[in-house]
Amino acid sequence: MSAEIHPAASIGFERAADAYERGRPEFPLEAVRALVEMLGLRPGRTLLELGAGTGKLTRQLAGSGATIVAVEPVAAMRGVLSSLVSDAVVVESTAERLPLGPGDADAAVAAQAFHWFDGDRALAELTRVLPAGAPLALVWNVRDESVPWVRALTDLIEPYRGDTPSHRSMRWLDAFARSFTWPLPARTSYPFHHVTTREAVVDRVVSVSFIAALDDGERSVVTDAVRSLIPPGDGYDEVVFPYRTDVWFTRRA
Repeated sequence: MSAEIHPAASIGFERAADAYERGRPEFPLEAVRALVEMLGLRPGRTLLELGAGTGKLTRQLAGSGATIVAVEPVAAMRGVLSSLVSDAVVVESTAERLPLGPGDADAAVAAQAFHWFDGDRALAELTRVLPAGAPLALVWNVRDESVPWVRALTDLIEPYRGDTPSHRSMRWLDAFARSFTWPLPARTSYPFHHVTTREAVVDRVVSVSFIAALDDGERSVVTDAVRSLIPPGDGYDEVVFPYRTDVWFTRRA
């Protein structure tokens, strides 16, 4: 595993790729349609996806007809991605070392990922491979913590974070403030409800990198606590998990 990958990601996502696929929501159709338009996706265009994970966004954008080069450094995540998205070009690499040459892509996207990167190096690489005027979108599904039980989930897991990067800190924006070629991105938000199950909510928490990286005993303590926080249903296993999707958009100067 590359030294460029944070230990929480290299250990946690290697262990939790299947839980990630089961527990994480896809992206709302309104946000996906906006991304297709923003990124100019259509047949004949090439999209570079950074930190593609298990391909949650990859498969939703594949219908645009664009060629997708999906970069993912974690082997287990790449394995799930390759099995589920047969028409993407899946590449083992990082955002800081893109295996592309100048002009090899027309646009770029990163979902649930940019906060993991060395932002300065990633933007320098994007400047190298993308032409002037090329669009870049950064996407996160964000838990709606205005709902008490969702806030309680965050309060449960945050003490385990340590030095693991978080998109919520907004520190990832600092690289844009320092960049001469990438203006600060603008945000559009899309609220949505993920209809899921109780055990999938447990998987959602287990898929958090620093929770997945815990030893078995401590992780079991967390999962038991998660089950106690999920509100009871009406005799059904269905759980409605509130989110919003934040799409941050900019263009290369």
